[in-house]
Amino acid sequence: MSISDQVNMFYNAKPAIFEKAKFLRLNMTPCETNLWDRLKGKQVLGLKFRAQHPIDIFIADFYCHPIKLIIEVDGGIHLNMEQKEYDIGREAELRHWGIDVIRFTNDEVEHNIDKVI
Repeated sequence: MSISDQVNMFYNAKPAIFEKAKFLRLNMTPCETNLWDRLKGKQVLGLKFRAQHPIDIFIADFYCHPIKLIIEVDGGIHLNMEQKEYDIGREAELRHWGIDVIRFTNDEVEHNIDKVI
């Protein structure tokens, strides 16, 4: 992968974000791990997803660069009004980069993984 591709795929993320992403990859939630087991290795439509992927100042749960898609797995904290407002702003920032975000709840991933996929 060329330097240009890396800059484009990570949207100028700084080293601290890469370190945090590495920590998150090593400490994924059970639902994130379950979904990652289905996304990794180009199992879905031959698309490569990356887990806990740095994008600018953010870390996406799962990111597919060729189609500019983020998949987020949301726990209960995302029901909090403050977190909902943050998520709306975050998605607006990501849309600036041409990236779409889809969200699934932990419950959806846990009980209906085939529908999520």
